[in-house]
Amino acid sequence: MAQYESNVKHVPYSQERVYDKLSDLNNLAAIRERMDEMREKIGDKIQDMTFDRDSLTLTVQGMNVTLRIIEREPCKCIKFEGDKSPIPLNLWIQILPVNENEAKMKVTIRAEVNMFMKAMVAKPLQEGVEKLADMLSMIPY
Repeated sequence: MAQYESNVKHVPYSQERVYDKLSDLNNLAAIRERMDEMREKIGDKIQDMTFDRDSLTLTVQGMNVTLRIIEREPCKCIKFEGDKSPIPLNLWIQILPVNENEAKMKVTIRAEVNMFMKAMVAKPLQEGVEKLADMLSMIPY
């Protein structure tokens, strides 16, 4: 089991607003609309994104990856599990208050990879978790 964590990102919105938006994936329409604006920052690795309340499907470098929410801890954490992903993985978004108008967040991915695969996927997963955290920190909540 390998674990990859983003740097802590500061978000100029309350913990509750961030959690409320991210805990219902239908609210991510704003991300899809802003993807073209964010291409410079996140690159061309994400080609397509579809979602409903509990799942998000991304096409990343030609591979479809579906993440499904498996647990919501109000205002603090949202946990996802990979569904139809090339490797078994879990992802969670932790949200902590800084003050009543600011929060900080961290994204973590835990993936089941053998030692051979670990060498190949370590860098892309670390970059992916960082880019996801960057993208989530740019959303207007």
